[in-house]
Amino acid sequence: MSKALSKVCVVGCGAIGGWIGAGLAQAGCQVSVLARGATLAALQQQGLRLGDARHTVRASASATELGVQDLVVVAVKAPAMRDVANQISALIGPHTLVLTAMNGVPWWFFQGFGTALAGTQLQAVDASGEIARAIPAANVVGCVVHASCSVDAPGVIRHHFGNGLIIGEPSGQATERVRALADLLVRAGFATTVSPQIQKDVWYKLWGNMTVNPISALTGATTDLILGDELVRNFVSSVMLEAKEIGARIGIPIDQQPEDRHQVTRKLGAFKTSMLQDMEAGKAVELDALVTVVKELGTLTGVATPFTDALLGLSRLQARVRGLY
Repeated sequence: MSKALSKVCVVGCGAIGGWIGAGLAQAGCQVSVLARGATLAALQQQGLRLGDARHTVRASASATELGVQDLVVVAVKAPAMRDVANQISALIGPHTLVLTAMNGVPWWFFQGFGTALAGTQLQAVDASGEIARAIPAANVVGCVVHASCSVDAPGVIRHHFGNGLIIGEPSGQATERVRALADLLVRAGFATTVSPQIQKDVWYKLWGNMTVNPISALTGATTDLILGDELVRNFVSSVMLEAKEIGARIGIPIDQQPEDRHQVTRKLGAFKTSMLQDMEAGKAVELDALVTVVKELGTLTGVATPFTDALLGLSRLQARVRGLY
C-alpha cells in the first residue's frame, strides 16, 4: 500500500462514511474517525462494524488530537458542512487530500470549471465563504457515491447494494494523486472510476435525487409510489427538464430524458430516500444542496425554474414547520 495515503480520517461516520472507512481499514490504512456523542463512544468501545467485520479505529472528538492526515473523507450531510469545515483544519496539511463523499452540489463546484461561472461562490451552499476558506480548493477531490447503506446502531453499518465511487479533481486533470487514490479505493473493495469531469457526475446524480428526495419527505412515500403516480411523475419530469437546461448552459449536458432516469430509479424497487429517513429521524434536511442551489443556478444562467421553485417552496415550508431547516 502507498505510504502516501496510509493515514486516513473519516469525518461523518454515518452510513456512507462508515462504509468507506471500513473498506479503507480492511485495506490496511490507519483509520481514525472524528466523531462525538454516541458514535464516538461506540467506536471507542467496540470499533467500527460493517456486517460481520469489526475494525479497530482511533476515534476522537478533537481534530487536533488526531493530527494531520494523508486523506480526509468528508461524508456529512450538507447542512452540517459549515460547522465541520471549521472543526477540521488540524486534519489538513499542504498535501492532504479531502475527499467529499456528499450528496448535492458542493461548494467547490465551480473551481476550475464553468467557463463564465468559473470561480463562482454558490450562496445556497457556502454563502459566507467559510467552507472554501477552511478547506483549500487545492486539497479537494470530488466523489460521487453510488451505493445504499444504513446505520443499524452508532458505529454499526449495513451495506445494502451498490459499490461505486466516482472520483475526480475539480479541474478535471488526471493527476498522480487522484490515480493513487483510485488505486487505494480499488484495493479497499470499491468499484472506482476516475472522472474527467466530476461536476458532470455530481449533476447527473442530482438530476435524479433532487426531486424524489424532497417529494418523499413531503409525502412519506417510497420511490416506487412516487413514480407510480402519473401526476407526480409528470411534475418530477418538469423539474428535471429545468435542471437539464441549466446543465446544458453550464457545460454539463445530459443526453437523456427524464423518463430514461425514471426507468433506472424504478429498477431499484421500493425504498425510502435519505431525505425521508432524515425527516423521520428529526434531522436537518439537505434542501439547499439539492434544490435551493438549482434555483440559484437557474437565476445565474437565465433559466426559468417555476417547477423547481414550487418544489423548493413546499419542501422548505414543511421542513421549517418541523424545525428541520
